[in-house]
Amino acid sequence: MTQPFSVKSVTWREWLGLAAGLLALGSTFLPWTTLSTNKPDIEDILSQLPHNEVVRDAWDSSFFAWCPPLPLLLAGLAVVVFGRVRRVRISGLPHLWLVVAAASVLLMVIGWLTLDWEFDADQRGIFDAAGIAIGPGFGRFLGMFAAVASGVVAFLDMRAMRAESRQPRKRSLRGKSR
Repeated sequence: MTQPFSVKSVTWREWLGLAAGLLALGSTFLPWTTLSTNKPDIEDILSQLPHNEVVRDAWDSSFFAWCPPLPLLLAGLAVVVFGRVRRVRISGLPHLWLVVAAASVLLMVIGWLTLDWEFDADQRGIFDAAGIAIGPGFGRFLGMFAAVASGVVAFLDMRAMRAESRQPRKRSLRGKSR
């Protein structure tokens, strides 16, 4: 028989997993890709353009920007909801969480390396000729921090689960006659 869900029974690791997922989701609304230059005349032109053409959030960037935070959020929700169910933990919930965090980090790294590909070849050529740099925004750094933090906490939770599985299981006194 499983215990009913209790907020007090959720561990700090599981809360941090959820917080990392929420932070990753929140970072998608911040700038992930920015255009910048150190030339004053080009900077004036960039400032006259619509904001969404100079600064892009994750939703207006590539797949490698908006996708990785979503599994992190789902993993965080899963560990909070199912983390107290011993069978689910023993079956590999912390391992799954670690794999999701590692995959999210990998996807974000690919997104970082392919940052220029958010623009077509003609646009990149114009940017290069004008001295405009395509760079990561604050949201990309925050999303990466959340993914790495989730991975670290998932690793710690996996180690804690191994320690828990070595301990004998507590048996309930309910249902036993004296």
